Amino acid sequence: MKLHISCLAVLLSLNAAAAPAAHTWARVEQPLVILADRAPKLGTGDFSISVWAKADVTDRVTGDLVSQYDAQKRRGFQLTLKCNPGNTSNQANWRHLQFGIDDDKPGAWRDCGRPGKALFAFALAAHEGALYAGTCEPDAGESGRVYRYDGGERWTDLGTLDGCNSVTALATHGGALYAGTGKYRVAGSSLPESPNTKLGGRIFRHEGGAKWADCGQLPDTEAVGGLVTFQGRLFASSLYKPAGFFRHEGGTRWTRLPDAIGPDPKTGELGPKRVESLTVHDGFLYATSYDGGRVYRFDGKAWTDCGQLGDNTQTYAFTSYEGKLQVATWPSGRVFRFEDVGRWTDTGRLGEELEVMGMLVHNGRFIAGTLPLAQTYAYDGGGKWSLWQRLDHTPDVKYRRAWTMAEHAGEVFCSTLPSGKIWAARHGRQVAWDHTLPAGWHHIAAVKTATRLTLHVDGKPVAESTGFTAATWNLSSEAPLRLGTGMNGPFNGQLRDLQIHPRPLSAAEIQNLAAKQPAP
Repeated sequence: MKLHISCLAVLLSLNAAAAPAAHTWARVEQPLVILADRAPKLGTGDFSISVWAKADVTDRVTGDLVSQYDAQKRRGFQLTLKCNPGNTSNQANWRHLQFGIDDDKPGAWRDCGRPGKALFAFALAAHEGALYAGTCEPDAGESGRVYRYDGGERWTDLGTLDGCNSVTALATHGGALYAGTGKYRVAGSSLPESPNTKLGGRIFRHEGGAKWADCGQLPDTEAVGGLVTFQGRLFASSLYKPAGFFRHEGGTRWTRLPDAIGPDPKTGELGPKRVESLTVHDGFLYATSYDGGRVYRFDGKAWTDCGQLGDNTQTYAFTSYEGKLQVATWPSGRVFRFEDVGRWTDTGRLGEELEVMGMLVHNGRFIAGTLPLAQTYAYDGGGKWSLWQRLDHTPDVKYRRAWTMAEHAGEVFCSTLPSGKIWAARHGRQVAWDHTLPAGWHHIAAVKTATRLTLHVDGKPVAESTGFTAATWNLSSEAPLRLGTGMNGPFNGQLRDLQIHPRPLSAAEIQNLAAKQPAP
C-alpha cells in the first residue's frame, strides 16, 4: 500500500480560542500505528475527522482510512471505504463509505419481511443508495426475481430476468448493477426439487425500474456461481459442473478463461475444478470450490492451488478481517484464515454448526451465518465464536441457512432459507453512504455528536444516522490509533491532511477544508 499521511504533528484547531487542539497528520509511506498513550482520548465527547483520500487500485479492495477499535472490549470507531466481495455468490458492497462507533452495544435482529414468494434470497447487494435482493422462487409458475428494499417489511418487485427459478448473484460494476441467473437444485438444501426446469447462466444489467439488459449467456452454464470486479473487469463463474470461469468483454460477449486445476479428493488425479465464490484480495482474485475443500487464486492469467482447508469438502465464502483473508467451510462449520499458499489457520468452529455461509466485518465485528440452524455468530478472537441470534425457526426441515449478507444504511442484512425472510441488525451505530466512491482525490469528513453521525464527501453532506443517544458511550481504550488500516484491513490507497478534531466541525468548516486541494 502506498499511504501518504506523514510526519506526526499537533496543530491548533480551526478555532483555537473555542476548542481544544486538533490532531493533524500529514505524510507517511506505510500504515501508521500510534500507541494509545499518544493518541487522542475521545471518551464520551464529540469529534470530527477530516481527510483527503484516493483509492484507485483495481486488484485490491479498500479498507480503513482511520480507526481506533478495541476488539476485546468492542469499543472505538472506524472510518472505512468498504468492499464486501465474495459473500457467497455476491459482491455485496463496493467502495461504500462507512463511519461507525461502538461501546459493546449489540442490537437484536429485526424481521425485514419476505421478498415475493422467496424460498430465500440467493443474492444481496447494496447499490447507489438501495439494497437489492435476488431470490430463489422455486414453486410451479414462479421464477427468481430482483427486489429493492423499501424499509420495514416492504420490497418492490423489479421483475423477472430469464424465467429460471433463481437470481443467484449480484454485483456493482462500472456504475451499474449486474445480476446472474440460475436453476438452483433445491434438493441440495434437502427440500423438494423445483418444478421449474428452465436453465439460467445468463448475466443482466439493471436499466432502471423493471427493465434489464441481457449481457449474454455464460457458455455451458446453467447457474451463475459468483460475480466480482477484478483489474477493472467483470468476472463470473459456474455454480454447477462443468467448471467454468469467464470474463465479460462487453455487450453479450464472454471469454472462457482457464479452469482452476486441483486434485480429485478420492484419487488425487489433477483435473478442472469449479470456482464458486469470487473475491479480490492483495492483488489476486480468489475462489472457493465445491470440488474439494480448497481455495484457488488467479493472477489475471493462471490459477494457483492455495491448498486444502482441514478435512472439508467445500469452501463457501470470503471476507477480509484485519487484512487477512477468511474462508467459510463445509462440513466442519469452521472458518480458516489464509497465511500463505498451502498454509491455513483454523480460527474455530461456530457452535455445533456444520456449514459457514455468508460472513463479513460489520462495524469492527467479524460475523458469520450458519447451517443447519441459520444462526449468526460473532468472532471473539483466539478461535472462539459467540452466538448472536438464530434467524430461522422453520419446523420439520433438515437444513436452515443464514445464506448471504450485505451492509446497507448502517446495518448488516442476512437472508435465510427456507423461510425466505431477510433480517437486519447493527452492532453499535454506523452511518453509511451506499454509493460507489469514484476514482480520484476526494475530501471526506465524519462527525460524531451525542445524537448523530454524519458523513460529508467533497464538502457536501451525504448521509446521517440519527435516533440514538451515545452521550454515555465511552470510545476510549488501550487500542492504538491506526492510520490507513484497521479491522477491515489496509486502505490500499493514499491519504493526506488527516485531522481529528475534539468537537463537531460545522458545515462551513467542512466546506472550507474541502475547497483546499491537497498538496502534491
